[in-house]
Amino acid sequence: METLNEKLKDKKLELEYPCNWCYKVIGSEKEALQKAVKDVIDERTHTLSDSNKSKTGKFVSMNLDMLVHNDDDRQFIYDALKKHQNIKMVL
Repeated sequence: METLNEKLKDKKLELEYPCNWCYKVIGSEKEALQKAVKDVIDERTHTLSDSNKSKTGKFVSMNLDMLVHNDDDRQFIYDALKKHQNIKMVL
């Protein structure tokens, strides 16, 4: 029997743009994440909300919700967030 991963392996994400997209950003400090998001998206309209904290308090995550205009825009923001020194991971 074919697994879900096997079924989805060659499928491309199909979205209708513009659409709202949520990035989960993870870092060590809330203030550093807020600054990183501001550095990356500048004046674009967005909502940044608290998400989770690790049990030890070493990591925090926040949800970044915003309108993306096309696939390149969505991917560019993802890559820019991922490269920022204050962000450990982007989901």
